[in-house]
Parts: sequence; C-alpha cells; structure tokens
Amino acid sequence: MKNFALIGAAGFVAERHLKAIRETGNRLIAATDPFDVVGRLDQYFPDTEFFTDFCQFEQYIIDHRVDITSICSPNYLHAMHIQTALHADTDVICEKPMVLNPGELEAIEKAQEQSGKTVYNILQLRLHPAIVALKRKVDNGPQDKIFDIDLTYITSRGKWYFESWKGDDLKSGGLVCNIGIHFFDMLLWIFGGVEKSQVHLNERDKAAGTLQLKKANVRWYLSLDYNDIPNPIKQLGKRTYRSLVINNEEFEFSEGFTDLHTLSYRSILDGSGFKPRDAKTSILLTHEIRNSLAQRATATEHHPLLSK
Repeated sequence: MKNFALIGAAGFVAERHLKAIRETGNRLIAATDPFDVVGRLDQYFPDTEFFTDFCQFEQYIIDHRVDITSICSPNYLHAMHIQTALHADTDVICEKPMVLNPGELEAIEKAQEQSGKTVYNILQLRLHPAIVALKRKVDNGPQDKIFDIDLTYITSRGKWYFESWKGDDLKSGGLVCNIGIHFFDMLLWIFGGVEKSQVHLNERDKAAGTLQLKKANVRWYLSLDYNDIPNPIKQLGKRTYRSLVINNEEFEFSEGFTDLHTLSYRSILDGSGFKPRDAKTSILLTHEIRNSLAQRATATEHHPLLSK
C-alpha cells in the first residue's frame, strides 16, 4: 500500500483519481484545494488530511512519507505543482496536459533527473481496448499505407465554462489543449509523427484543421458549441458527440472510458506508465496549433463541419 497526496481535490477529474487510488489498494493521506467543498473525500478517504492553504499542504507532504502525488489542478499550475511534488521527494501522476509549453516540459525533465523521482502523465486513451487493437492493426499492416481520417469531438459547455479558468486560453491552453490533447496524442501514437499541420479555424469555442502524419491524413474538428451536435444525437438527450472515421468507416470507441484512470494507475504502479517523453509530441503539436493563424482551405481539404 502506497501513500498518496492529491492536488486539486475539488476539480471534476479528481474523482477519477480518488477512485483509482482506492481501486488499486492504496490510500490518500493528504489533499489540497483552495475550494473547500470536497465532501467527495468522505466516500473514498474520509481520514485524509485536507488543506486549503497550499503552503501547509506542501509542508505536510515534506514531513510525512508520501510516495506519489496526483495532480488534478488547472492546467497552468501543473508545471509548478509537479516541481513542488518532486521537491517533496515524491513521484508524480499528472493529468493531461502535463504542461502547456515545451519549455516547461524541458524544466520538468531536468527536475525529474535531479530528484531521482518519476513523473507520469495520464494518457488514458492509449489503454482503451479498441484503440490498442487499432494500433496493433496499423503496426502489423502495410507500412506504406496512408489512412484518411476525420476526427470530430463536440462536448457542449454552458456559459459557466467561459467564466472559469477553462475559458481562459492562458490558463487552460484553450480547447485544443483542454479537450483535444488526448485525441491528438492518440492519433500520433497510432499513426506516427507530424509532417505538416494546418489550422483552418481557431476560435474561443471551436477549432479545426488538418494533420499530415506519417501514416495518416487527418481532418479534425473540436467544438464546445451545442449547435454543432448532430440532430439525431440531440434527440437522444446527449450533449457530447465523438466520431473517428477511418477510410470512410466509423471507428467505434464510445464505450469503455469509465475505468481508464484505474488502468492508468495500475500501469504506473507496475512501472510501465507514460513519462514526459511520451507526452512530448502532443504538447509540441498543441503548442504549434494554438500559436498558428487560421488559413483558408478548399472544400476537400477542410473538415466537413466547416461548411456550416
């Protein structure tokens, strides 16, 4: 049984980490968040020491034996919180994106080497059974085959979103980082590195572009706009739509997401988790997309939803 600490206990994704810590047979001894409504701790670890003062939390994990610190804080704080955990002599599990900027990643890699501890990133789609099977199929297929892919991810958000840190591009990295990075990581992992990237739309609530990967040509579209969701999906009462079309065939991976954090924790505890070097390609790509000007594309080049 390992001792965990958790930063960002009130955030949405923290509950997946609490569940994973419990389901892997470990315990949470300390947690922190400036927001003090964290009653969810009672369900998982009611004896956890909780701090709204980050300095007190930091001193606690220095003074007590903490093996791993899990980080679920807002994206722009990840780099600082990783450094804090390494300074406290703990390993780290960090939510995606590990950091927003390549320079922060380089600093973390150096700090990791100096501390002798290890930083892991949650790249849960790499553990999804259907996606693992797809990668195996691509790896074992003709090496010169180029796939044509349309990626669509629409996860509608209310007005609250744009008043929170998630709606601030400097804090979240925008929707490309906040909701898109794990899909970009998945595509890069399966189809190889980026040879060319174009951005066709880059707005507050939606973005689109194309990627030329080693083994795939990708048209991608990300949106927070409920109006972008197809009518049949709306009629089912759903506010999220994800689609991956490969060579004109829908790739089904809509199920199997609920336990991926627990699988990630098991992989990390077994010593085979994803480290900063694994996260690097998607961090470089999202940083490039965020800082690119939108270019006009022909009807065949851009994602079908852009015709709207």
